[in-house]
Amino acid sequence: MKNIVVVGGGAAGMMAAIQSAGGGHKVVLIEKNEKLGKKLFITGKGRCNLTNACDVSALFHNIVSNPKFLYSAFYSFSNTDTVDFFHSLGLKTKIERGERVFPLSDKSSDVIRLLEKECMRLGVTIYRNTKVKEIKKKENRVTGVSLQDGAFFPADRVILATGGLSYPSTGSTGDGYKMAEKLGHTVTRLRPGLTGMTVKEESAAKMQGLTLKNTAVSITEEDNPKKKYYEGFGELLLTHYGVSGPLILSASSLIGDRLEKKPLRLHIDVKPALQREQLDKRLIRDFETRKNTTLKNALTHLLPKSMIPVMLDYCGLPPEEKIHQVTKEERGRLLEGMKDFSLTLTGLRGMDEAIITRGGIRVSEVEPATMESKLVKGLYFAGEILDLDALTGGFNLQIAWSTGYAAGNQK
Repeated sequence: MKNIVVVGGGAAGMMAAIQSAGGGHKVVLIEKNEKLGKKLFITGKGRCNLTNACDVSALFHNIVSNPKFLYSAFYSFSNTDTVDFFHSLGLKTKIERGERVFPLSDKSSDVIRLLEKECMRLGVTIYRNTKVKEIKKKENRVTGVSLQDGAFFPADRVILATGGLSYPSTGSTGDGYKMAEKLGHTVTRLRPGLTGMTVKEESAAKMQGLTLKNTAVSITEEDNPKKKYYEGFGELLLTHYGVSGPLILSASSLIGDRLEKKPLRLHIDVKPALQREQLDKRLIRDFETRKNTTLKNALTHLLPKSMIPVMLDYCGLPPEEKIHQVTKEERGRLLEGMKDFSLTLTGLRGMDEAIITRGGIRVSEVEPATMESKLVKGLYFAGEILDLDALTGGFNLQIAWSTGYAAGNQK
């Protein structure tokens, strides 16, 4: 039996504690918040997108940073294992669009409650409202952790699972990075991931609150639309600052570094199901039946209400113009606007709004099969503290479960 201290009571930390205690070790779990799983509580809009039901090999295609590092972790504790694990705790699950796995109850609180219950069943000692000051070592091996109040917990192993910097209100304030750096580890550049993007034009703000479903987008060089950096299909949200929604969140992690250097162009196809020729026929048909109405009223069956004035302005068309006065050239401008409504992306929203942190403990300094530090014996890492991140769809939580399992499942 070994003494194990897990620092951080989030998804990765609780999984690591459960695996360690299940292996017969004496486990102490230290959380600085008043309750466990504070960030887990808000994931998936409070519904907790546990993982993704795709093929295991497909997991890697959704990892943005260092996918090869996760090979051993994902195959040791896969997305199927995650679902089986939660089923064994009594959680019923369901699969939704995009193979996303959710609790049947749609309540993240159920996930947290079951993890906490399992920790207690296995004898994990949980300290809440408790802050770790530093990790102690002697002759390159951890000896334990000292708390802010001066107390010391001796440990054969310390598992650092303190999360990143995103959503600091949940306790992700970068404490773990400082502890790791003090022990000689490198922290790669930290930046927001899975976050909204700001745009230059005021048109987005005029449509704030509008969700465009089943929309196709691409992101290109500002002055060269043929040079594409991202393409996607799904849901997009217009906001007071610019754009958000699942499509944009995923895009932010893929093109964020490039966007830091210069503006990019977002192209939105509002009618991706219709080819240009088909859309033109649809416009002609709609216009034929509404010859005496104005342009702004004729488009109510084709565009969301809040988008109509913005689209007409974008195409340079007078909203009060009667349909029978609309020329072929004007109809063509409207068609192009609907197939390619573009905005200038100017930057990412900050860390306080980002779902995840990009960057973290350099993975070349960590053993991929065990998550043990290559620099300090007995020091392990799990979850968002590592330089690992993925697209939306349950993949970031799968990283937490798999790395937490690897770090905790040691003899």
